[in-house]
Amino acid sequence: MTDLPTAFADFGPARLSAAVIAAYLVAGEPVVGYVLHRRFEGWLRTDPAARRSFYRRLLVLEWGLALVGLVVWVAASDVGAAQVGLVPPQRWPGVLSWLAVAALLLLVLASTRTLRSGALAGPPPEVLRRTRPGEARHAEPPGHATLALLPRSRSERHLFALVGVTAGVCEEWLYRGFFLAVVAALVPGLPTAGLVLVAGLGFGLAHAYQGLSGVLTTGVLGGVLAGLYLATGSLLLPVLLHAAIDLRFLLVPSSALPRAVA
Repeated sequence: MTDLPTAFADFGPARLSAAVIAAYLVAGEPVVGYVLHRRFEGWLRTDPAARRSFYRRLLVLEWGLALVGLVVWVAASDVGAAQVGLVPPQRWPGVLSWLAVAALLLLVLASTRTLRSGALAGPPPEVLRRTRPGEARHAEPPGHATLALLPRSRSERHLFALVGVTAGVCEEWLYRGFFLAVVAALVPGLPTAGLVLVAGLGFGLAHAYQGLSGVLTTGVLGGVLAGLYLATGSLLLPVLLHAAIDLRFLLVPSSALPRAVA
């Protein structure tokens, strides 16, 4: 297990900022993500550049929040790089970690194959429910909201590749390295299983815009990545795995995606 902080006092003068960021990741990010995604779905109907604009917003938001977290960590002089996973792997994962990663990869491969087959390309209902002026929400099946995010054109694919790498780097730093350091400091002695559960819950809630199935799926992903981080003492493998999982969508041709959200 990584050498997590054992007391909140380790964050020194950065304690309040660290607690605020951790609280935002759990309670604020789900709301912000949900609102932004619903607006994005409305923009898709009228703006052909909506995806590229949304990708740019995501890049600014994720790198911005990651930078804020980095500044807060630097201000916490008693929290070292090893305590937030910013070191090379310190040990090999155990058998349980390898099995969890293998199971996750099998599920990812199966879902990618389903997408590539075009099984989800049939048009979903065209009905839109207006919420506020200028906003709209697709009446999509639960769990399919994320399909609107997938790139169709070459220019969208280029930006999406940056988004995938950004998600791997920034989200692992925020939800595994930084967040778990704050949780461990606030709740000293929390066992590894508890840390994995908290990390999975926080990451799942951040994807509330995907519906209940999306929360559960990303929650499992967050838990597995947290377990891998704690097992190796480093964010390196979780970052690589996370980025690869997101970048797999580049293997899905636009013809296999629903036309109604294009």
